[in-house]
Amino acid sequence: MNEPQARAGASGLPPARGGNERLRRWGRPALSAVAATLLVALGGTLSALRDRGGGPDGDRYPAGSAPRPDAVRRVALSFKAVLADLYWIRAVQHYGRTRLAGGRAEDHALLYSLLDVATTLDPRFDAAHRLGAVFLAEPSPGGPGRPDLAVALLRKGMDYAPERWEYLQDLGFVHYWWLHDPEGAARWFERAADLPGAPWWLRPLAAVTLAEGDDRAGARALWAQVRDSTGDAWVRGEAIRRLAQLDALDALDGYRHVIEGFFERTGRRPRSWRELLAAGDLAAVPVDPTGVPYELTTPDGTIAVSRRSALFPLPGGGSLPERRGR
Repeated sequence: MNEPQARAGASGLPPARGGNERLRRWGRPALSAVAATLLVALGGTLSALRDRGGGPDGDRYPAGSAPRPDAVRRVALSFKAVLADLYWIRAVQHYGRTRLAGGRAEDHALLYSLLDVATTLDPRFDAAHRLGAVFLAEPSPGGPGRPDLAVALLRKGMDYAPERWEYLQDLGFVHYWWLHDPEGAARWFERAADLPGAPWWLRPLAAVTLAEGDDRAGARALWAQVRDSTGDAWVRGEAIRRLAQLDALDALDGYRHVIEGFFERTGRRPRSWRELLAAGDLAAVPVDPTGVPYELTTPDGTIAVSRRSALFPLPGGGSLPERRGR
């Protein structure tokens, strides 16, 4: 599994075709030679364009970010596809390194500009549009927490390829999972279902989304519908992971009650799992659905999913409500 595929597995939406095919066709030695030539030939020009970044759209293009897409396209000549691959690789590396380093949301500032360049050079670069949207939407500390930019990137892909129902499906997931907008999500699922070749389960998914809302019960109903209906193994695996996150949220509620009971008896929070074991409050150190122990921080006795877990970060910062008022 290559790095983009591995990163997608840790994030959110199914992988799309369209980027790695070029890499296989060129072959690594040929691609490396072309990349080196391009970097030497265009390096000075791209550097100058990057240094003139910023401007009125500074929210997406902070000073010192990637060059403006239209400027790169003008100097790319007939190498647009290769340069698109290079900017996509840079985006994956930037996201992965920042995430692993526990970076803050602002540390991901370069991400959108890299993805925008890649998808402007190759407007049908599905992986950059779809997985890039996942990277942008993931909340801090796992990502930049910019679902608005995820929507912008997916809509850009939809403008170039309006026949692709996958973009509309992904917009539905962004609206549901990260924008907490079940009505908007249902509209995107319905629009996706209307396109030729769309899977049958998108239309009932829209109905479930509207009926259940964006609390835990609604999220569980939505992902259970996806798990039980899709024929795509990747989508089903992601639905299972999302359901495990919801199970973790339920479990954390129970362990918080245990910690509160300890506080009521002793007047302080537990310093370690060992204290709760010794007091008979727990039979074993609790683990999340993937088998990774939950983390207990001191002195406030906060319990959370470990950063080492595939379930981190939990939706809503770990605070998705059990049931919203109707």
